Amino acid sequence: MAELPETPLLLLDRERLDANILRMRSALAPHNVTLRPHVKTNKCLEVTQRFFADGKGPITVSTLREADVFFAAGFTDILYGVGIAPNKFEHAAGLLAQGADLKLVLDNLESARLLADYARSSVQRFNVLLEIDCDGHRSGIPPNSPVLVEIARVLEGSGVTVGGVMTHAGNSYDSRSIAEIEAFARQERDAVVEAAQRLRDAGFELSVVSVGSTPTALFAQGLSGVTEVRAGVFAFFDLVMAGLGVCRVQDIAVSVLATVIGLQPEKGWVLIDAGWMALSRDRGTAKQPVDQGYGVVCDVSGQPLGDLIVTAANQEHGIISSRSGHLDNFTALPVGTQLRILPNHACATAAQHAGYHVLTEGRRLGYWPRIAGW
Repeated sequence: MAELPETPLLLLDRERLDANILRMRSALAPHNVTLRPHVKTNKCLEVTQRFFADGKGPITVSTLREADVFFAAGFTDILYGVGIAPNKFEHAAGLLAQGADLKLVLDNLESARLLADYARSSVQRFNVLLEIDCDGHRSGIPPNSPVLVEIARVLEGSGVTVGGVMTHAGNSYDSRSIAEIEAFARQERDAVVEAAQRLRDAGFELSVVSVGSTPTALFAQGLSGVTEVRAGVFAFFDLVMAGLGVCRVQDIAVSVLATVIGLQPEKGWVLIDAGWMALSRDRGTAKQPVDQGYGVVCDVSGQPLGDLIVTAANQEHGIISSRSGHLDNFTALPVGTQLRILPNHACATAAQHAGYHVLTEGRRLGYWPRIAGW
């Protein structure tokens, strides 16, 4: 980039983005499953359109605001991947009334009863996926729990169809080897297939058996019984994914452009104008073998600079130092130098910005806005 834009700003390398999407599609091709990308990472129409040959396809969203914007842009097959709450029933019904093929998620009897009661008084018919707990990471119903069929019975005849089951192998993010990721992928697949079979044995017809995390999607060795895969961060990747061995640092498609604003040689610090408001507070690599601080420091072309990382972040100030604790060559980073910071968590860092300054072959191509809010 020849010009010196005002910073901080969020960069997106289009070539890396496209290569990452191609990698995921190639990984899933032998399994004969549908890719339903999770757009919570990118929250951007222009990015999401690149997932599909014709620019449209099934997606997963994390907010109903995302569902509104993507549906208005022609994406009709939408899974809202967060457990539905009563204060969102009307919003969901409004999307259905407009023609959206919106699928909801729930994992408990209370939510099921509330939705069933609402559906009985509504003209809209709802389709839900029951969330399965495959690893104790967060939410969901154990696949062998009798509550699974009990929930389906509560919804039966109310105007709510149990269309399938879904799960997310969140514990794959704590893996220490590819072998562990492969094991989590088997566990994820086995749990959701078992749950689907229990429901089918109870007389329920299911069309969707959904799994999804970037590590397990890329390293799954078998997906028999699964119909679709949800994953999102694979499009950008980040330092957490690189720390898991899922990608290389060179595959990370997003970075924050920052400018050197001061030097503190006696402390071994270089100060930049990107603090946690630009980089996020996410320290996802802190529990990995290599702690990347608040991000890896690269030159303006995206190549890492030695062992430099952002070691501390205030609201609008970032502090760069060396892992070794010794930063001697301050003349190489004078005030005004622009640097790129690779993020720990692409979703969190991107969320700090209104949109992407898109690069192609190192040149700024344009600006792609992001969707904000709920």
